[in-house]
Amino acid sequence: MEQFSGFTVKKINEMVTTTIEEIKLTELSEGDVLIKIAYSSVNYKDSLATIQNGGVIRNYPMIPGIDLSGTVLSSKDHRFKEGQHVLVTGYGLGVTHTGGFAEIARVPGDWVVPLPNSLSLKDAMVFGTAGFTAALSIQALENHGLAENKEATILITGASGGVGSLAIAMLKQLGYKNILALSRKKSAIEALKKVGATDVLLLDDFMPEKIKPLAKQTIDFAIDTVGGDVTAALLPQLHYGGSVAICGNAAGIKLNTTVLPFILRNVNLLGIDSVNVPMKPRLAIWQRLATDLNVSHHELTNEIALPELPKILEQLQAGTHVGRTVIKMN
Repeated sequence: MEQFSGFTVKKINEMVTTTIEEIKLTELSEGDVLIKIAYSSVNYKDSLATIQNGGVIRNYPMIPGIDLSGTVLSSKDHRFKEGQHVLVTGYGLGVTHTGGFAEIARVPGDWVVPLPNSLSLKDAMVFGTAGFTAALSIQALENHGLAENKEATILITGASGGVGSLAIAMLKQLGYKNILALSRKKSAIEALKKVGATDVLLLDDFMPEKIKPLAKQTIDFAIDTVGGDVTAALLPQLHYGGSVAICGNAAGIKLNTTVLPFILRNVNLLGIDSVNVPMKPRLAIWQRLATDLNVSHHELTNEIALPELPKILEQLQAGTHVGRTVIKMN
C-alpha cells in the first residue's frame, strides 16, 4: 500500500489547518516497524495538536494521534514479526513523529508493545494513553497506602473524561467502596454512577469562594486529571498522609497553593507521566490492563470512522466530550 488515508495538520500562512488526505509511505517518519493500524483513540492532547498555539506540535505537516494498535506489516527489528498484533502509545507519536490518525504508521521498535494475549486491538485503544495514565495513577496511589484501605475516600477530578472515567471503572473493579467523581457536567451524573462512582460532586459545589491553606479533611486519595485551581482546592482537603496523583492540566499549568498541606498533614503530590515510561514498567502496566484492571467493556466508549474525527476534536476542545472515542480504520 503505497498510498493510504490519514488526518494531517498543516500550517499555512501561520494558520493551522486540518484535512483528511492521501498520504505516501515516504511522508511517514523513520522507524524500524511498519504497522497497519486497526484502531486509534482520541485524547485531549490530540485536540490540542490541531489548534493554533496548542503547544503539542511544533513541526508541520504532522499526522497527529498519540495512540495506535494494529498489525506489523514489516519489521527491521528482530523482536517483531509480520502479522504480529502490537500497540504504541506516547513517546513522540503524533507529536514529533507521524502518529495514529492514519491507516499506516512507521515507528521505532523501542516504542512498540506486543498486544497482551487477553486484549483485542480495539480493547487496547479503549484504554490507549487514557487507560495507561489511569493505571499509572492508581498504581502510584497503591504504592502510597491506597492498596491497604478499600474503604478509602477517593476523588477523581475531570471524571467524565477518558482518564477519569476509566480510573473510576478500574477502582470499582478493584473493590474500592468510596469513589467520588468530580465533574462540571450535570448531564454526566448518571453515566458516572453507572461506571462505578459512589457519588458525584459538581465542580461549582466543590470549589470554595476562597481557597484556604487548610480545610476540613474529607479526602484520602485523589486522581487529578485537571490541575490548576482544582488542585489548589483539593490539596487542603486531604486527610493526614493522603496522596494525589496528578496527570493533567486542562484547568491550567499554574498551581497556587501553600506548603502547609505538605508539612502539617504529610500529604503527597505524585506526578504521573505517561509519555516516557521505560519499557519494563510500561509492559507491566499493560499486563495489568489485560488482567486486574481490564475494564475494556467500558460503558462510555464511542466508535467512529476517521471522517468523523473533526467533530470529536471539537467536542474535546469545547469540554463537552464524555468517555472514550475509538477510531476504527478501514
